[in-house]
Amino acid sequence: MRFSMNVPNFGDFADARNVAALAVAVEGAGWDGLFLWDHVVHRKHDPRPVGDPWMLLTAAALATTRIRLGTLVTPVPRRRPHQLARQVATLDRISGGRVVFGAGLGGPVEDEYGSFGEPTDEAVLAERLDEGLGLLERYWSGERVTHRGRHFHAHDVALLPRPVQHPHPPVWVAGFWPNRRPMRRAAHWDGAVPLFESARHGRTPPVDEVRDLVAYVRRHRPDDRRDAPFEFVVEGVSPANAPAAARDVIGPLLDAGATWWDERLPMDHPGLSHLGTVVRRAGLGPPAL
Repeated sequence: MRFSMNVPNFGDFADARNVAALAVAVEGAGWDGLFLWDHVVHRKHDPRPVGDPWMLLTAAALATTRIRLGTLVTPVPRRRPHQLARQVATLDRISGGRVVFGAGLGGPVEDEYGSFGEPTDEAVLAERLDEGLGLLERYWSGERVTHRGRHFHAHDVALLPRPVQHPHPPVWVAGFWPNRRPMRRAAHWDGAVPLFESARHGRTPPVDEVRDLVAYVRRHRPDDRRDAPFEFVVEGVSPANAPAAARDVIGPLLDAGATWWDERLPMDHPGLSHLGTVVRRAGLGPPAL
């Protein structure tokens, strides 16, 4: 199992210097990754400052050499796929091939989409997500792309340079379990980042639900991808400096098929976007199994 830390792109983490400092602490303490949220507006957390995640992650990439970096998750339907492809490829080159691309619908939908006059129908957003992911994969190939879809168009364009990672940075897809469609979508890519209706953000999911999700995704893997690496990401707050307690919490999730533990505070935690709180936890190192 690998271990990451996860922070919002608002509050103290709207400042790229703070994100770089956290990245250094995360890498120095032996964690495997640092992931940021990708929000423009989140009214529950207004009026905190918000930073662009790709600028923030660039600062983290320049300050580190080993850890994985990315968004969990980027709302593809509110992005232009060609611009997003450029941002991800550029960060992958800056970091030397360390980017993970987390994708989903994002939310809250009324905040992130409705505030700017964008569609809020989740069926439409799901269409844009699927079409956008397909375009990203084609753009990252470096080949010329012509596309006329329901939501996006491209005419004879090639986006260079390509990402360092081949054929592209790992794509992890998010969604709420037990909703099946997001996890069927994830099965066609490189990883699943489930949120659980029974646990919600920052809270450890039930082991039986993780086991059911893993089995479901594996059943829906395309035949030509069944042997390719695939990641299952679970989240929560681990017992720091307590190896036995950490094993009790995370060990059963590992046995159920989880491959990443993403350390993240609950949405209502007062230290959620506080640099000192998160750096102190980072410095204690990842859970010991």
